[in-house]
Amino acid sequence: MIPRTLFQPEHEQFRESVRKFFETHAVPYHAQWEKDGQIDRKLWNKAGEMGFLAPSVPEEYGGMGLDFLYNVVFDEELAKLGLSGPGGMALHNDITVPYLVRNASEAQKQKYLPKCLTGEMIVAIAMTEPGTGSDLQGIKTTAIADGDEYVINGSKTFISNGQQADLVIVVCKTDTNAGAKGISLLLVEAGTPGFEKGTNLEKIGLKAQDTSELFFQDVRVPKENLLGEEGMGFVYLMQELSQERLSIALNAQTGMESILQHTVDYVKERKAFGQPIANFQNTQFKLAQMDAEITAMRVFVDRCTELHVQGKLDAVTASKAKLLASELQGKVVDECLQLHGGYGYMWEYPVARAYADARIQRIYGGTSEVMKIIISRALLAD
Repeated sequence: MIPRTLFQPEHEQFRESVRKFFETHAVPYHAQWEKDGQIDRKLWNKAGEMGFLAPSVPEEYGGMGLDFLYNVVFDEELAKLGLSGPGGMALHNDITVPYLVRNASEAQKQKYLPKCLTGEMIVAIAMTEPGTGSDLQGIKTTAIADGDEYVINGSKTFISNGQQADLVIVVCKTDTNAGAKGISLLLVEAGTPGFEKGTNLEKIGLKAQDTSELFFQDVRVPKENLLGEEGMGFVYLMQELSQERLSIALNAQTGMESILQHTVDYVKERKAFGQPIANFQNTQFKLAQMDAEITAMRVFVDRCTELHVQGKLDAVTASKAKLLASELQGKVVDECLQLHGGYGYMWEYPVARAYADARIQRIYGGTSEVMKIIISRALLAD
């Protein structure tokens, strides 16, 4: 494996703390959380006590103001352990809280960010709607101004952290005739009259991570709940998508590295026709091909991470990382499951859970097809 040069000793110290935390407080309980469809809320509070939630929040709001590499370390340790449930924390750290850090008013930051750090407040973002998928410009949820309030009507689906969320960033149309320029972001707290959470959706993977439908019927929120400026929501979404797509690529990269190692260990022990499966040339060639491709992808993903920390990662390159890493992950987990034979289809084996969990990677954060549109547009631009 090519040595990684991204991290400093303090990042590795943080890594050790994160790993021990999840080995102690998550791994023993994860099977039950998969049955429950969500993690124990207490884990959020424990993570907050350890300083693992939103480490990049500035110090003036109670955070540590750390660089994105601490988020990377957190995400990688989750992926190594195959923990889908606490993946909601990665969403909180990498995707939702950064919207507040970047776009919230001073009053909003003072009100919400300290609670985001302790686990007292879980933040979700509600983009996807039943009929829109990746087409953010096609959303139907409206927020109509009425005096000093907005009145929100509409529904959202596939919302990660939706069940446990205390605060939801809702993507709305504040001007139905302005296209992308009519999109705004509004903050809606759980318990607001008219805001209802649907049932926890049953998925084929990520079973311990809560995912919900959300419904808004004449939900009234004060105008000070507007996140940033009216009509700038689409711009804000585009600004954050590069980090979201990089996070997905990082998860895919570490996940397939981990499952390859599980498979190497398995084929050394599992015997067929009187010898370990690892002795067969087919097994050796499959493993070698995967290892080579995974190594090449690691170099690219780490370079993208380096660029992002420097503020230089553009949307097209982030889309390439998300596309290539998630597609390779799908290929790798499928090959690894095949090498496990029938046991690979059993939920108790990590490769089975990895197979189910990996499938969404090519869908959320923008489908592979959308990534190709973004890349091709840049390629063909005059």
